[in-house]
Formats: sequence, structure tokens, C-alpha cells
Amino acid sequence: MRILVLGCGYVGRRAAATWVADGHEVFALTRSEQNAKSFLEAAIRPILGDVCDPGSLRDLPAIDLTLHSIGFDRSSGKTQEDVTCGGLRHVLNHLPNSCGRFIQISSTSVYGQSDGEWVDENATCEPIQPGGQLALTAENLLHETFSARGHGRVVVLRLAGIYGPDRLLSRVNALREGLVLSGRGDSWLNLIHVDDAVTAIRAVATQELESIHNVYNVVDDEPITRRDYFECLARLVEAPTPRFDPAQPSARGSGGLNKRCSNRRLREEFNWNPAYPTMGVGLPAALKASIE
Repeated sequence: MRILVLGCGYVGRRAAATWVADGHEVFALTRSEQNAKSFLEAAIRPILGDVCDPGSLRDLPAIDLTLHSIGFDRSSGKTQEDVTCGGLRHVLNHLPNSCGRFIQISSTSVYGQSDGEWVDENATCEPIQPGGQLALTAENLLHETFSARGHGRVVVLRLAGIYGPDRLLSRVNALREGLVLSGRGDSWLNLIHVDDAVTAIRAVATQELESIHNVYNVVDDEPITRRDYFECLARLVEAPTPRFDPAQPSARGSGGLNKRCSNRRLREEFNWNPAYPTMGVGLPAALKASIE
């Protein structure tokens, strides 16, 4: 199988590595010649280009599968809308007709629920944050484009907050310094270990899609409150018990959202079983991997 990875970063690079190990031919788009060199060393075929520059996408190779997992780089000089929606439009305008399956990495932020309720893929999507609004716009653009083409299949994976090796340092430092954390401690967090995100991607990439569904939540089995999460992290790194200031808006984490997301559909339809079903299992493993 020939696979194109757009956004070969924290999640995409790991997915690409597993596909290379399986013997697939993997291409990856990058704006950086340094990244291109590292891709070659990992047997990933680099394509120098930028989703915000449609001219650089004119010669995309014939591929069977596309993984679109581009995150927003604040140093790029582009707006989040430029990257999330404008970049996707450019990709779709130049996507080879050979692409039979398109996996879109979206976000559980498309759900705007804030009362702590459980939500699944049938829940109303009324995002209240700009990132969630753009993610939902991108999802709709994909569905409309592939429906108009009359061939190919879109699979949207709505990922919760991703954690894993090398993703915890800023949080650990804040806890060790005894900084007061902004936002509420009793709001719910939905998380997914990066390795489990990759197994979900691989499942929907290779298994037959007999279901009518094409949207899946990628979350672990048990949501956790922000207080429980940070208290657990503090214990693991021997930091002071965290304190919260609800009067200070949270720039990250809950961000005003407060819901519990279900992974039941992904589990049942793809027999997907996360290796780190709870944060209590995944967080110690992520910390250990970060220091090895």
C-alpha cells in the first residue's frame, strides 16, 4: 500500500514508522529540509511542500491512503484557519484520484458540552472554542468533497488530549514550581496515549469498513477530572499538591469544556483495545519513557 502522511509530527511520525515496518511505501509532506533528511533516514519518502502553498502540492504521488494530521504551528506565520481549513482545501484540490481512503485527525473539541455529560459520536456538535469550530468545518468540508466525488471513503478520528513521552515536561515543571493552575479542578479531561492513537489509526486504515459510520472518538476508557490528573502527576514527580484558581481562565485543558467522551463505537466496530485504558496506567509509562 502507498500511504501519504500530511502532518508527520508527534502522532503522524509514529504511524508512518509502523507502516514502514509493515512494508508499506510511505510518503510524508514537510516544509523543512532537515525533517526531509530525517524522514529519509527512517525510510519515509519526503515531499517538500506546504499545505498553505497549493503550488507545492501539484505533484503529489499516486497513493491508496492519506493520513491528514496537521497541527497548528504558531511560528508558521499562518492563522489556524489558514492551516486547518485553507490547507485542507488545497490538499483536496490536488489529491490524487487513486486515494481510496482519507483519515482525518480531528478533535473531541467539536463537542461543546459543558455540564459533565457523556457524549458519543451521535451527540450534537456545537463547539464553543475556535479550534473546535475549525475542526468541525474541516470535517464537513471533507464529507462534502468526497460525497461530490462519488468515490473514496473518509474516516474522521476525533482525538482527545494526546499525552505520552516528551509531552509532559511543561506540566511537570509547573507542578514542581508550585504554580497555581488556572481553571476548575472538577472539570473532566478526556485523554488518549499517543501509542493508542496510532493503533486506532492503523485499525481504520487497514480493516474493511462495513459500517455506515465514519466518525469515531479516540479516547481512553475513563475520563478523569483535572484535579485527579494533576494530583496523580504531582505524586509521580514528587511535586507539591496542585492548587487551582477557578477565577483564572484556563488557556489549556478544560478551556470551558466539560464532558465525558465515549470510545464504545471504536471498540466495538474495530475490536480496538487501548494498551493504556486509563490515565493511571498510561501516565507512569509515559513518564518512564520520557526519562529513558
